[in-house]
Amino acid sequence: MNTKPFTSGLSENAVMITRVADRQWHALDDDLVVGRGHAAHRPDGRLFVSIDAWHDATFDRLAEVMLAELPAPLYTVVDEADVELTAGWLRAGFTIRRREWEYDVPTDPRVTGLEAVLPPSGVTIVPAGQADESRLRAVDRAIRDEVAATAGWQSMPTEVVRGPEGDTIVDPSKYAVAAAPDRYLGLIRVVTVIRPRIGLVAVRAGEQRRGIARALLAHALGTLHRSGSAVAWAEVHESNQAASALFEGIGARPTSSNLELVR
Repeated sequence: MNTKPFTSGLSENAVMITRVADRQWHALDDDLVVGRGHAAHRPDGRLFVSIDAWHDATFDRLAEVMLAELPAPLYTVVDEADVELTAGWLRAGFTIRRREWEYDVPTDPRVTGLEAVLPPSGVTIVPAGQADESRLRAVDRAIRDEVAATAGWQSMPTEVVRGPEGDTIVDPSKYAVAAAPDRYLGLIRVVTVIRPRIGLVAVRAGEQRRGIARALLAHALGTLHRSGSAVAWAEVHESNQAASALFEGIGARPTSSNLELVR
């Protein structure tokens, strides 16, 4: 355990910055927790940090202690509308690396225009929960290798599904796939916690521009609509013009944005 005092002005006592566990810190003011800091590795190996503090001075001191003890580079994600939190990370020496838009996506095929969309000839859509797991993992790995060789997975959405190390298919039941007779060509992942989230739509490089992504969306959104969900949401990197055009073309609208910062 590592404890470092500083005077915050919150009370007559000094605020203590204490490492309470591996990559976890608390700021204590007279035994009251007035701030928390946390660091964790994402599946892509990058180290992300977060701080929740009542006062700017507490935030700054937590950041100072954490950054002194953690290896660079460090990353964090904030809601762009949270001006105070963004300012805190900028004071700590972070810079904006990327912006990601969050979209509300309608599910009604009469709104999306996807009612009559079918997969291309020779391709079928296998519903979520029915995909062959070995073929699912094979297409996921192939697509990830293709992305890694081009844009890199660090260009993918900031929200990343966690799983055992090396396992990128955390729950096979969440994936629908586009299937050819001998292999899978693309996939879509939909996870529902409070509301449905389209976490990933991806098609193998050699199979793109055939309408497979639209067919996967038509299937997934239609399924959500029939189950009673009127709206889903998705995240798109601001530089991914193809993905933005795909979602905006079916009536999705941007509602907020997240910033990924790096130090």
